[in-house]
Amino acid sequence: MFNSNFTCLLLAVLALLQGICALKEGECEVCVKTIEKFAATLSDKIKKDPKLIETEFKKFCKGSKNKENRLCYYLGGLEESATGILGELSKPLSWSMPADKICEKLKKKDAQICDLRYDKQIDLNNVDLKKLKVRDLKKILNDWDEVCDGCIEKTDFIKRIEELKPKYMGRSEL
Repeated sequence: MFNSNFTCLLLAVLALLQGICALKEGECEVCVKTIEKFAATLSDKIKKDPKLIETEFKKFCKGSKNKENRLCYYLGGLEESATGILGELSKPLSWSMPADKICEKLKKKDAQICDLRYDKQIDLNNVDLKKLKVRDLKKILNDWDEVCDGCIEKTDFIKRIEELKPKYMGRSEL
């Protein structure tokens, strides 16, 4: 019915399409890491039931921050989520599908899921705090879950970070 040249061409096109759809290195980093982290919290009993997975994901999302919280919002894991595509997460997870493949499927439903990226971490050992923007100084404090009451000037933020460095970086890293 089909000749071998046509079959080879068809297989080549399918392989090419598979390569185009596959995630690139570093793509969907927040999605992949969050799903891996979430999957590691599941017991064997829960891993097999999509409804239980969805319930656990909503619990997981309540404690999420920053980019993970935004992913939870996109998937429908938060009460204030506008949409819900948790089934696209829970079913493949119940089949033991790898996180990167789940994110690949989720990307087809909502491309912004893969637009989430982690912020670059600031190397406090090698950075001159005076050269950072106030926004970056605030981010350091926020990452530590600290506040800077009464901080108005850039120097106030730098002073607070210097005070907290021993607590968060350990004496050996200073």
